[in-house]
Order: sequence, then C-alpha cells, then structure tokens
Amino acid sequence: MSDSQPTHDDAELILKLYDLRREPVMREARVYFANLPPTEDNFLKVVANPGSKENSYVRQVAGYWEMAASFVNHGVLNAALAFDTLQEMYFVYAKIKPFLSVLREKTNTPDFLINMEKLAESTAETRARVARVQARIAARFPEAAKVNA
Repeated sequence: MSDSQPTHDDAELILKLYDLRREPVMREARVYFANLPPTEDNFLKVVANPGSKENSYVRQVAGYWEMAASFVNHGVLNAALAFDTLQEMYFVYAKIKPFLSVLREKTNTPDFLINMEKLAESTAETRARVARVQARIAARFPEAAKVNA
C-alpha cells in the first residue's frame, strides 16, 4: 500500500468511480457478473459470443475495474484509499482468478486483467483479501468450487 496521504483529488476520483457504478446498464452488468457461476466453461461460453448482452456485461465490468486498477498502478489513485473503497474490484478478480490464465490463452489476450492482477497480488494484504473473497465465492457457488478445484 502507498505510504502517501490520500488527496482531495483521490476522493473526487473515488466518488466519480462510484457514480459510474450507479449507471443503469452498469448496474445490470454488475448484477449479471455477480450471479454468473464462476467456472472456466461459463466464462468461455460468454466470451465466445461477442454479440451477446452477457458478453457485453462481462466486458463492461472487467473493463471498468481494469481501468480503476490501472489508476492505482500508475499512481493516479491512492492505493490505500482504493483498497478501502473498491472492494468489488477484488471480487471481480477473485471470481476469475482460478481460470484467468486459461481465459488469456484461449482468447489470445495475454494482458486480460493484467492491472487487476498486478494490484490484487501486490501485497500480503491484497492477497489475503482475494483469498477471503474467494472463500465467500466458493460458499455461494459450491458447484463451481468443485469444478475449479
């Protein structure tokens, strides 16, 4: 985590990110993503259908959080403030993490979620959060946990 103090600019950016999450289509996309059982097969089916609403939803959610992670990785947004306020980003990463390398390989996108991965794996604290979120996801989707094991 960054040792620097968050600024008013950091707070403004956090509030802007929050407002964007409230946009109606983004809300629909977030609900879809949250309820998609996290298996490699489910995600591959969605990405294999680029014209579908579901594909658009996954791209919207992943792209949104990838953008937010890039802000932190490039020093535009304070890392500690982001850690405290952007918990959903860790949920998105934790949900895809078990099969992220397969998605990258099968979709020929080696940089897919590279910023989220860099941020979520950057410290013991962020890795611990990912592990906690993965445990909650496994409890919510026990069938997917068996598939991903």
